[in-house]
Amino acid sequence: MGPDLVVLVLKELKVKESLDSLTTRWKIEQSVYDLHIGKRDDVTDSQITVNGVIFHIPFLAKDDTFVLWKCLWPDCHNCCEKQGRLPLTKDDISLISNKLGYVSESGFIKKETTISSWNETSTMNNVITTISMISLKRKENETENQDGQPLSCRFLNECGSCIIHPDKPGVCWLYPFSSWMESKNGKPVVHASYQLTGDCPGFYTHQTSEPMMDILQEYSKRIFEYNMSILRTMREKYGFINIIQ
Repeated sequence: MGPDLVVLVLKELKVKESLDSLTTRWKIEQSVYDLHIGKRDDVTDSQITVNGVIFHIPFLAKDDTFVLWKCLWPDCHNCCEKQGRLPLTKDDISLISNKLGYVSESGFIKKETTISSWNETSTMNNVITTISMISLKRKENETENQDGQPLSCRFLNECGSCIIHPDKPGVCWLYPFSSWMESKNGKPVVHASYQLTGDCPGFYTHQTSEPMMDILQEYSKRIFEYNMSILRTMREKYGFINIIQ
């Protein structure tokens, strides 16, 4: 077994473990379960463009259904309990440092953040993104080797709410989507697809994408602005990003 296959198998096992944990509290459709762990061979990419953002929504051909999503908060706050990392844009740094009462952003960065580096591969194509960014510590004594490992966020209170909301990191506003940009005719084109990590019980199937259109309208604005903020962040040397197709 080659190293790439080993990584894939380990990832599928991790997702399956997370899904099995979800099933103790929520009913997860079998087709959604199988999609998460790579057991569907009939997945096609349904592209829906909303406010300039291209959403890649999985379509299950054998079932003739779309895989849709809705947030189940306040019953669920798994994304905060199993947070992998909290990369910060320049706008995030300004907002959160002020929220936490820091006089200077440099003081905030020194005490409250760490450096994260990781690769992302979109769920619907072979776009690989290598990223390095300043990240908000999910707990005060977070260590370098915990980067990417799921931790309960220190800003999650006992009621399941974020105590720095609405000034939480932009990446928190995006979940469960991941996003990336491409250049077309010299202009940025923003894409978004699901993060199928097995930690969110909000996925379901439907014959049309219509039940999710209001959510796509709302998230398209967040996702577009987040990507513009990422561009400003990289331009001001607060991070590094490289996209390979």
